[in-house]
Amino acid sequence: MLRVVFWVNTVAVNLWNADNFQRPVAGVVVVVLLGAWTAYVLHACADAARRTPVLLGLDLAVAVAALVSSPLLKGEGFQATVPGFWVAGPLLALAVRYGVRGGLLAGAVLAGTDLLVRAEVSQGNYGNVFLLLIGGPVVGYMADSLRRMAAERDRAQREAAAEAERVRLGRAVHDGVLQVLALVQRRGAELGGEGAELGRLAGEQEAALRRLIQAQDAVGPEDRTGIADLTTALAALGSSRVSVATPGAPVELAAHAVEELVAVVRACLDNVRTHVGADAPAWVLLEDVGDRVAISVRDEGPGIPAGRLDQAVAQGRLGVSQSICGRVADLGGSAELSTGAFGTEWEVVVPRGPRVGP
Repeated sequence: MLRVVFWVNTVAVNLWNADNFQRPVAGVVVVVLLGAWTAYVLHACADAARRTPVLLGLDLAVAVAALVSSPLLKGEGFQATVPGFWVAGPLLALAVRYGVRGGLLAGAVLAGTDLLVRAEVSQGNYGNVFLLLIGGPVVGYMADSLRRMAAERDRAQREAAAEAERVRLGRAVHDGVLQVLALVQRRGAELGGEGAELGRLAGEQEAALRRLIQAQDAVGPEDRTGIADLTTALAALGSSRVSVATPGAPVELAAHAVEELVAVVRACLDNVRTHVGADAPAWVLLEDVGDRVAISVRDEGPGIPAGRLDQAVAQGRLGVSQSICGRVADLGGSAELSTGAFGTEWEVVVPRGPRVGP
């Protein structure tokens, strides 16, 4: 709506000062073209996908052309330019889209053009130029601040939701699974034989699950900071059956991202051990490709039958969907599965950007 207000103001000011035009017909054409361009930009910017650098660059070019037309239409001694305050529309659009840099660039271009087309600069003209130079960066800074605040708000909401879900699951596990495991442990010891072995295993799982819940309760937003070396973390997974190939240099990521990626690789290797065989070989490859890291985990098993993963999800077995795909999605990455007679290969790609939390 601000663009419409600017154009209406341009029409009113030029009608008020119609006697200042040496070429009034051409002046009418320019003002009408500015109105048509305003309508087009409003339509184009309604869709975020169309707010491209090309569109905003053309928007700025139209404003510059309108400023350049002023001495041609009004003569060299003109005071007010033909577009007037209309040029603030492209200025603000670039400032909102590209922040301080966009606003500073647009302000400098418009202010420089305004000064170049004038034969002399008055105090009023200087004030308008100063507003262009200062207004663009200020609006750009405000837009950047709002984007940062929105990102922080979203992150805080995600952390609050994750904490609430962690507490809920902790209660559910404590009231259900842990109680059952404790019961199995006691009854197994009473039964003896194979029952005692099952009881011992249940006791180990109960202890491990309690440690996991306690560790999760101790995790907070401040724990998702720091840097770790993914190369070293993955190399520790190597064994006589697992071959790990990594770059010669460290691959540093946020510590939380490294933990999650190691958990993803462990899940892939556990699947190999479970579905292919305890002695089945597997290969892990880490690649550093600049703005992202890629990990592949491959085996030479019989592959996964079509529809098996969907069936597992439907039955509540979420190993692949949560341990692998869920973790990678939380890191803003992608996980692709290739499977067939040649075996199974997971390809995980994760950006190296700041988004490393859930």
